[in-house]
Amino acid sequence: MGSMTMVVAPNKKEGAEEITRCPECNSGHLVRDYERGELICEECGLVIDDQFIDLGPEWRAFDVEQGEKRARTGAPMTYTIHDKGLSTEISWKNKDSYGKSIPTRNRAQLYRLRKWQRRIRVSNATERNLAFALSELDRMASSMGLPRNVRETAAMVYRKAVNKNLIRGRSIEGVVAASLYAACRQCNVPRTLDEVASSSRVGRKEIGRTYRFMTRELSLKLMPTKPQDYVQRFCSELKLSGEVQAKAADILKDANKKELTSGRGPTGVAAAAIYIASILCNERRTQREVADIAGVTEVTIRNRYKELTDKLGIEIQL
Repeated sequence: MGSMTMVVAPNKKEGAEEITRCPECNSGHLVRDYERGELICEECGLVIDDQFIDLGPEWRAFDVEQGEKRARTGAPMTYTIHDKGLSTEISWKNKDSYGKSIPTRNRAQLYRLRKWQRRIRVSNATERNLAFALSELDRMASSMGLPRNVRETAAMVYRKAVNKNLIRGRSIEGVVAASLYAACRQCNVPRTLDEVASSSRVGRKEIGRTYRFMTRELSLKLMPTKPQDYVQRFCSELKLSGEVQAKAADILKDANKKELTSGRGPTGVAAAAIYIASILCNERRTQREVADIAGVTEVTIRNRYKELTDKLGIEIQL
């Protein structure tokens, strides 16, 4: 007869002591019911714990390859794929699950299976729309260097627009670009309309029009961007030190107190503050360099620069 292994304690919860005896009859005969997820006393029948998780057998992996082979889970669900990443996919590699090459006589069958799998994954017009739109969204986000959370948020916004039938009469690229712009605003990763338009196949005017329509129809509550949101990225692209970044943030803080930022473009004010800070910290950048990075004109920087230096009493020796 094979020996039966009895587990005498539940999983250890954070901040809790391991239970080894029944609190009712002080018996040490505790067993787990794997079907119900309970820890039960054999003597008196008391259910000691009913919410523990079976973590399965423990294993160790010493490199990435071993970890992938022994993994018991798949990729997490994502909204950036039209089927949320839940369907199966037949790889283009002609290898089986053990890594062995598929025999030549079976490759034609595998090719047919792969073709039908692609067809089944996209079965109706809505899924075809999502498949194209989300691939376009991923392309634009990669081009702009946007993080994962922005892509997920943009995919959610686009799905809401599809469910409300807001796509009809508008280009898919325009709605995707507007969704990405809205996601950037929601996630505090500001990008200008010009930056979004440069990565898209539609113009700035159409993106702005579609964005305003979507915010109204989907009731998106988005706060206007602030000059402070752009300082870190502009300083990084200009290769300026943290001292300049901190100084620009202080200038903008003082400007905000005196209401010098209201009614003015946030990128222009941020660019002017960075230009002033670079001079004060002896890391001078020309107005042309700052204007190119910020996407504004030199005239805008000069106007904002004069306002900030005059109203804040900043003395600069040129």
